[in-house]
Amino acid sequence: MLKSNPNKYVKSTKANNIQKIFLRFSLGLFVAILTVMLGHSGFISYASFAAVPLKQQTAFTSVAELVQAGKKSYQAGQFVNAIELWRRASELIPQGDTINQAAVLTNLASSYQQLGDWQQANAAISQSLKLLEKSTNQNILAGALSIQGSLQLSQGQAEQALSTWESATAIYKKLGDKALTARSLLNESQAMRALGMYRRAKKTLLEVSQSLQKEPDSQLKVAFLFSLGDTLRLMGDRKTATSTLQQTLELARKLNLKNDISLVLLSLGNNARAEQDIDAAQEYYKQVIAASNPNIKLQAQLNLLQLFVQTEQLNEGLTLAKEIQPQIEKLSNSPSRTSIYAQVNFVQSLKKLLNTQHSELSTQHLGKILATAAQNAENIGDKRAQSYALGYLGTLYEQTQQWSEAQKLTEKALTLALSSNAPDIAYRWQWQLGRLLKAQDNIEGSIASYNEAVKTLSYIRNDLVSSNVDVQFSFRETVEPVYRELVSLLLQPKLIASKTNYSDVSQENLKKAREVIESLQLAELDNYFREACLTARPQQIDQIDKSAAVIYPIILKDRLEVVLSIPNQPLRHYAAAMPQAELEKIFDRMRRSLHRTSSQKDRLNIAQLVYNLLISPAEADLQRNNIKTLAFVLDGAMKNLPMAILYDGQQYLVEKYNLALTPGLQLFAPRRLESQQLKILAGGLSESRQGFVPLPGVESEIKQIKNEVSAQVLLNQTFTTQAIEKQVNTSRYPVVHLATHGQFSSNADETFVLTWDNRINVKQLGELLQNRASDSDNAIELLVLSACQTADGDKRAALGLAGVAVRSGARSTIATLWSVDDTSTSAFMVEFYKQLAKPNVTKAEALRNAQIALLKEPAFKHPFYWAPFVLIGNWL
Repeated sequence: MLKSNPNKYVKSTKANNIQKIFLRFSLGLFVAILTVMLGHSGFISYASFAAVPLKQQTAFTSVAELVQAGKKSYQAGQFVNAIELWRRASELIPQGDTINQAAVLTNLASSYQQLGDWQQANAAISQSLKLLEKSTNQNILAGALSIQGSLQLSQGQAEQALSTWESATAIYKKLGDKALTARSLLNESQAMRALGMYRRAKKTLLEVSQSLQKEPDSQLKVAFLFSLGDTLRLMGDRKTATSTLQQTLELARKLNLKNDISLVLLSLGNNARAEQDIDAAQEYYKQVIAASNPNIKLQAQLNLLQLFVQTEQLNEGLTLAKEIQPQIEKLSNSPSRTSIYAQVNFVQSLKKLLNTQHSELSTQHLGKILATAAQNAENIGDKRAQSYALGYLGTLYEQTQQWSEAQKLTEKALTLALSSNAPDIAYRWQWQLGRLLKAQDNIEGSIASYNEAVKTLSYIRNDLVSSNVDVQFSFRETVEPVYRELVSLLLQPKLIASKTNYSDVSQENLKKAREVIESLQLAELDNYFREACLTARPQQIDQIDKSAAVIYPIILKDRLEVVLSIPNQPLRHYAAAMPQAELEKIFDRMRRSLHRTSSQKDRLNIAQLVYNLLISPAEADLQRNNIKTLAFVLDGAMKNLPMAILYDGQQYLVEKYNLALTPGLQLFAPRRLESQQLKILAGGLSESRQGFVPLPGVESEIKQIKNEVSAQVLLNQTFTTQAIEKQVNTSRYPVVHLATHGQFSSNADETFVLTWDNRINVKQLGELLQNRASDSDNAIELLVLSACQTADGDKRAALGLAGVAVRSGARSTIATLWSVDDTSTSAFMVEFYKQLAKPNVTKAEALRNAQIALLKEPAFKHPFYWAPFVLIGNWL
């Protein structure tokens, strides 16, 4: 039991309904004097402060001291103290000295932004800019504009931020300040990314990189190269980020900048960890620990401890934790946001290393660290840091089942997070409050709290996964469960008055569950790309196709739930009580049964078992409503399975229905492909390239397709990245067919298609097709990826398939779940286009007819040949 009194830290307040939340970005976007600081996240941030060009007069000596002291407080993460010092400095500056007043106001705006106080921050920067309206000091004006852009982006005003930063960049260019021009361009790239202008953002970063190469070697160049590397990391381009950081490291070593060397090594370690290169990450962290100052050393130790926990190196973790503990205890002597985050970070790792035989003693020790951290945060007026510490203290009380105390702490932490505009923290405490209320049988209150958590996650979306490194973060541990647990609550039948019988789930809860399942699909893709997916306006199925039903299966801890949507009918659901581990074994067995060497009996048995789980309970409804097409929004391990092979004892599912997959109806705009529009850009490789085996059937496949429909062909040497881009952007091809090697992986960087001269990863493919995708009237209707496959041994590889479908901008995508025989693939594709060319035949119908044609061929009747072809997206 935890014995500390939570009421010491909790006022009798309850969380209000969540207010509107804006995006927050962790990358420091400040101006003027460049200084290096160690951020609490473990990544370097380059904070700059508006220079105060004080006149050489005795009267201003105290102002200079106050400004310098405020800067030191800011760098130490003591933002409230920095504000007080700069306020005092502002009061001492004569009213007519607009330049100095504006500079200090700009600094104040930065501090208010760190505390999430948008009102004060906006007021300070507006006042600063007003003072500078008639000023000739363009450098200070550009600095103030840079801060304003940062504030605008933090509040979700990306277009305004881009415009403001463009104004700042223009001033820096006019002044001839190449360094600050580069920094301002980096700022612009962040706004472009927020607006989905990825291609333009990358071009801007390339411009910055090229300009930096021309600059002489200096500490300033080290700082900007690092900032470029950090920006590339946030944009998900980790390989280029690593290359840039390695260049930065070489330069820092050349100039013998010891602290900078350690900071770059720390960032390289973080990048290697994100890339799952555990050995490299450990080596980088150990280099930092051996060589750096105490603050940087502690951050590296904490990151290494997280890595030991993540990789279950428990003995090494316990040894390191003992080394870290004395340093953690000393942090209370100089409280700051950095030190408080370090304490929370340490507790999070140590909690996972607890020896169960001494868990009570250990839990009390952790509670003491968090209580001290919370008190220190309150003392320095940092509500965000206080929320972190109190919330995780509430987690400890939750683990010891002290529900009332845990709830008080969690509610206080939530109030602090909301008041400091910290949605990335707030959703954690909304989720935690939902769990606590459920434990106390307050199901209605629990659902309300979970709803608020999901709502908050929808506001912050990709910002959370790309830049939230304040504490340990894992999408599968700290985001995905929020959605699944809410669905479980919504679909749990309610006890009626007698408490022995159950009422069915309400339509309201079913609709909400469907919405949450769709939101989870979108969140998974955001996490996959490390940026927000473009979305179409969601439409209900009965507005799109009255003969199509949508099936939403979702895997929960204790059961499989299925929500069924049939046009013009109430939603219904059915469930199978079965532990998640058992369900996943069934799905794994079904996948393995599809090997050519597997027995037919085993294959049909497992296919029938899954049919009974997903289809049988709905069969009567489907027949009664004359359903012709089934669209599946699949979950988890089911995404790697072809629904076509589900077996009812007599027929495969593909023999009864047209089939399609979709990662969410809101991601694809509905539109039918007219047969007269069937003009194809067909590209492929039949020869061996880049170590991949030749595909001799490709040349025949493309030739036969051209005999069926109008096609522009790019084969072998002509199938280059540049040629594809030129054809896509200069001519209108409703269908793009790529017959080449490719792979779908749970890692976006390892999801690619092969051209003669390149490997195009999923993001580059999106960029290649982006111009067409942005024109809704001219978008690619169908992208066909022939000969691609999911990565072996990757249970989440189907995310790559969905990622390609979404990122390409095509309304529909046809691909294969595994590598298929060259001859059968060619036969399938030819038949598919023959069917698609017929009037009034949908893409799903053409796919089905081609699969059945292959099934009837004696040489290809095994599902290995015809089942892997799947249609993702719009099935019309």
